[in-house]
Amino acid sequence: MSDAPKRLPFAAWVIAFAVAGLLILAASRLFKSSERRSVDPMAPIGVIPSFRFMTQEGKTLAKEDLLGKVWVADFIFTRCNGPCPLMTSRMAEIARELTKTKDVRLVSVTVDPGHDTPGVLREYASRMQADPSRWIFLTWPKQEIDDFSRKGMFQALAYDANGVPTHSTRFLVIDREGRIRRTRNLDEPEVVQKLFMDIGNLLREPVIGSTPETKQ
Repeated sequence: MSDAPKRLPFAAWVIAFAVAGLLILAASRLFKSSERRSVDPMAPIGVIPSFRFMTQEGKTLAKEDLLGKVWVADFIFTRCNGPCPLMTSRMAEIARELTKTKDVRLVSVTVDPGHDTPGVLREYASRMQADPSRWIFLTWPKQEIDDFSRKGMFQALAYDANGVPTHSTRFLVIDREGRIRRTRNLDEPEVVQKLFMDIGNLLREPVIGSTPETKQ
């Protein structure tokens, strides 16, 4: 009687390879599913409170006017010798690329409302060639601006002994329902490109229900 090991029938090899293939496929699908769950879904950070401020054109603008739009907000002041010119330059880059995108707004809120009247903001916006229907500059009494920045938008804001503001250098990306979905720091590498990606992601989200008519 021979002691040589018996060879498995051909059919057994086929079954073994099929089972191994199924196990590899199942593992691959499990890995990909895990990868999808780990992707940042841009979960809401907070909800924008109601507000009613004055634009550079002397018109009132409320939260309801921006519902249905994706918007990027920042906080600046026209006398700023620090980060504000660079922040405004970044917003201008976004504005130039989004001239034909109807559902996006840029909103710059002054933290120096005692100086930055609608007229001052209008002249500042004009230097930036800002289309007032797309890029809106806002002012209002100081206490309301302070509360909106700190409590409503969760941004740092302080004043030195001379009343000069020290403020956040973040850009906030806000969805159609008025929720903060992303913040980007001014000093992030390729911040404008990242903001474009954030805007695009929110524009592609399905619109839930109906929203009030907004100003065009």
